[in-house]
Amino acid sequence: MGYKRKIVVDDKAITEGAGLTLRQSLVPCGLVTILFFLWGFAYGLLDVLNSHFMAILSIDATMAAGLSAAYFGAYFLCPLTISGWILRKFGFRVTFMTGLAVLAVGCLLFWPSGVKASFGGFCGSMFVVGAGLSTLETGADNFLAICGPPRYSEIRLNLAQGIQGVGSFVAPLLAARIFFAKTVDNAQGLKNVQWVYLGVACFVALLIILFYLAPMPEVTDADMNLQEVDIGGEEVGPLRKQYSLFLGVWSQFCYVGAQVAVANYFIRFCEESGYDSAFSSNLLAVAQGLYAFNRFLASYLMTLKAFKPRHILGAYLGLCFVFGLAATLTKGHTSVALLILVFCFESACFATIFTLALRGLGRHTKIGGSMLVAAISGGAAIPPATGAVATHTGNFHTAMAIPTAFYVMAWVFPIYANVWNAEVLDGHRASDLNVDAARTVHVEVGEKGVTERVETGEKI
Repeated sequence: MGYKRKIVVDDKAITEGAGLTLRQSLVPCGLVTILFFLWGFAYGLLDVLNSHFMAILSIDATMAAGLSAAYFGAYFLCPLTISGWILRKFGFRVTFMTGLAVLAVGCLLFWPSGVKASFGGFCGSMFVVGAGLSTLETGADNFLAICGPPRYSEIRLNLAQGIQGVGSFVAPLLAARIFFAKTVDNAQGLKNVQWVYLGVACFVALLIILFYLAPMPEVTDADMNLQEVDIGGEEVGPLRKQYSLFLGVWSQFCYVGAQVAVANYFIRFCEESGYDSAFSSNLLAVAQGLYAFNRFLASYLMTLKAFKPRHILGAYLGLCFVFGLAATLTKGHTSVALLILVFCFESACFATIFTLALRGLGRHTKIGGSMLVAAISGGAAIPPATGAVATHTGNFHTAMAIPTAFYVMAWVFPIYANVWNAEVLDGHRASDLNVDAARTVHVEVGEKGVTERVETGEKI
């Protein structure tokens, strides 16, 4: 069974997406993974820009958090409104192309912002970039979670998030060695950033053409409902009773906000511990590198039967709190090492929260995914609070108590997943649906719209 190139798709239609095997899903998932590197690079560059804008434009930590608030504020607005509507109305392809177009516009806006050295202009540009990336993420996170065998959902998204982590690793490294190197003054550093975003805009324009031409499957909510009936044996209840989703949204909000706060102020935390600015940027690159590596490691662990995603999530989030608290209470180089360990255990949290919270949603999958992407807006709320504490106390070690507290609040979802929802989650993980052609759903729609499901063993 193959799939045809479509530009738009009705979300109530049954498509080939209900029966995509592991082999069939490899190419489209690989194509979408390119997008993860793109916004990983943008996010990694944002962390470094925050620190240097404070010096260049003489602003305090609270104002610098405005960059994060602008970027992640777009995540609050777009997924639940225009981005989510585009995804449900037109499908994944149009969502990807729309997000890329908005992202290209946002990148181009960095040029006049840099010419004027305007902090407000940079915030506005970052909001448009956030709008584009949030639209992309509304489609991409959903797509990787549901495109292919349900058993491998967490693995697919964690691998793609690992590629995103590589982008986040490369960005601060380039920033430290090229954009804001010791031999480059502040004005030249801003010009370098302008050229980078111009290059990104050109690359994004090429991706729009690629996603228009490439053959990609569409997976609709109707497909997901059919798949859920096959796995669970019953129809999914109303959206208001999807408690796992709502707890996942809360956990994602708290976790992402804490993650962004730690990354935003990591460089200042290192400087407070005795390192200079360039070396602190290098340490951020090391932390992001370990973050990416541990995403790949977590993906591998999830392929082993003994390591269930719900267990990994509970352990990783708990260790984020432990090492975050230790970093807050210690000083000097030891505190920096402990904070780097926080990056290591943040690695698998986002993707695993996302995929576990989508389990069992059926026809609510796309709206559920939009809600989980909107929860990334925690990055607009928690970093400003962290910055306010840093400004008030003059101590970035003390300020790290804020994100550390939110790691605890995020823990409510893995507790629910491991105690009350374990049977549902383990049922999806154990399912062999769509793993190969011997256990694939073949869909036929009768004259009266009655859907028949037939397991087929045809060769691909």
